[in-house]
Amino acid sequence: MSSSNKNNERSLLIMRRRSGFTLIEIMVVVVILGLLAALVVPNIGSRVSEAQRTAASTQIRSIEDALEMYRMHNGFYPSTQQGLEALVTAPTTSPVPKRYADGGYMKKIPDDPWGNPYVYRNENGRVKLTSYGPDGEEGGEGINADITNED
Repeated sequence: MSSSNKNNERSLLIMRRRSGFTLIEIMVVVVILGLLAALVVPNIGSRVSEAQRTAASTQIRSIEDALEMYRMHNGFYPSTQQGLEALVTAPTTSPVPKRYADGGYMKKIPDDPWGNPYVYRNENGRVKLTSYGPDGEEGGEGINADITNED
C-alpha cells in the first residue's frame, strides 16, 4: 500500500470519530436552550394576560355601543333583569321596547376572554358592564382586577 492511501485511511478514521456530538456538547446545548426558555416564557405569559384584558375592554365597548343603540331606539336601557340578552332578542318583560330593531342589536353576547359572562347592571339608567377577570370573582387586584366600562 502506498503512503498516500494510508494517509487517506487515517484521515477517514479521524473524521468518522469526530463526525458526531459528544454527550457533553449536547448537554451544553440543552442547558443553553433551558436558560433561554426561562427568560422568554415569563414575558410571553404577561403578554397573553395583557391581550386578554385588552380584548375584554374592546368587547365591553362593543356591548356599550349596542346598548346605546338600544337606548336611542327605545328611550331606555334594558333592565338588569332583562340583561344583555335584550340586545339579541326583544324582551317580553317590562319595560317592553316599542321600537326594537329588526334582528336585534347584536348577533350574540360574547363571553369574556376567560369564558365567563359579562355582568350587566342598570342602576337608575346608569349602565355598568363588568368582567371579573381571570379569577372570575368580583374584586381582585393586579391581573385579577375587574374590567369595567367605567375604567
